[in-house]
Amino acid sequence: MASPKMKEAASKFPEGDADAELNPGKNKSVEVDPKASEVTSLQIKQRAEAEDNKKKEKKEAAQTLKTTIIVSGVIVALIGAIFSLTKKLREK
Repeated sequence: MASPKMKEAASKFPEGDADAELNPGKNKSVEVDPKASEVTSLQIKQRAEAEDNKKKEKKEAAQTLKTTIIVSGVIVALIGAIFSLTKKLREK
């Protein structure tokens, strides 16, 4: 019934464990592909690093904005002081 090629292919292909597949609660030995877990851990690390970089960029942007506002305030205060001094000197 089965051709010699089919018998040869069947002998090379490993048999599956039907009991473990149909009753996953009984299967205590779970096989994990080491390459897949490495790839997943690398992806998780990359995502975590990307999130950290985004947080750092936001902090840097906020710090830059704060610095800009403070410097602008100091400049405006200095200009105001200069104008008031020149006004008083003209009055004398």
